Amino acid sequence: MICMGRDIRFGILTLQNLPWQEEVKRWQLIENLGFDSVWLADHFVNYMQPTAPWFESWTLLAALADKTSHIRIGTLVSSVPLRNPAVLARQALTVDNISNGRLELGLGAGASGKVDPVYSMIGIKDWARAERVSRFQEIVEIIDKCLRNKVTNYDGQYYKLRDTAMAPPPVQQPRPPITIGAMGPRMLKIAARYADTWNSFGDEEWGAPPERIVENTRQRNDMLDEYCKEIGREPSSLRRSLLVFGADASTVFRSPKDFEDVVDRYTEIGITELIFYYPHTEKLIPTFKEIATEVIPSLR
Repeated sequence: MICMGRDIRFGILTLQNLPWQEEVKRWQLIENLGFDSVWLADHFVNYMQPTAPWFESWTLLAALADKTSHIRIGTLVSSVPLRNPAVLARQALTVDNISNGRLELGLGAGASGKVDPVYSMIGIKDWARAERVSRFQEIVEIIDKCLRNKVTNYDGQYYKLRDTAMAPPPVQQPRPPITIGAMGPRMLKIAARYADTWNSFGDEEWGAPPERIVENTRQRNDMLDEYCKEIGREPSSLRRSLLVFGADASTVFRSPKDFEDVVDRYTEIGITELIFYYPHTEKLIPTFKEIATEVIPSLR
């Protein structure tokens, strides 16, 4: 039996590779099935298929906000090299207003050029790892300040803001909740300080076995607890979220038992939000609907 010390949330990640009307139908189905949240990825292209159809995430998110009514919406996660942080903050307050306060603001440092071709495609710098994390910390600080204040000034190593005005304010106060995607120690420390939710996918290998993802996630959870304590934050105030990845992502909607096994595996190590990829084949949709309407309510 699944034991939950905190209410568990269930979300779905869709890829923005469908025609507009089909994406609307998919998001409305996810909302009507009772999921807590629905998310888009944020890449310039699908880097596995760079020439395939692909829509820009924040533009699409704003449009989909108007086509849904109560489900939480967000990007998992926004790739910060693609945007100036103050511009991203304004995008966030805009979507929070369009959605009437349903935005979950996902932020991540972005994949390196070894994985994502965006840097050469659009002519932006592929920061080295250490610089990427240092920039990310400044970006998170700026976005946090901009969304909390009418006017922001900031003097960092990489970014400087002068009398940066933000109006109207976001609907959610003091700002929309921030989800930070983090795997390494420095990123986890940023999550401990600024995030409302920490998100991970456990392992960079798509076919990674569940045992490895569980152990990686358990270790990061423990590190987060320590980092929270170091800065005087109550560890339980930071929600722990997992994008179900690896072998589990391919089997989770195969049957109700498979789904329950996956949920058990991760809630036992403290995960309180599970986000799943939308089923990859139409033949899984009937089971997907059954799990959403019959299994998930029994697990809440």
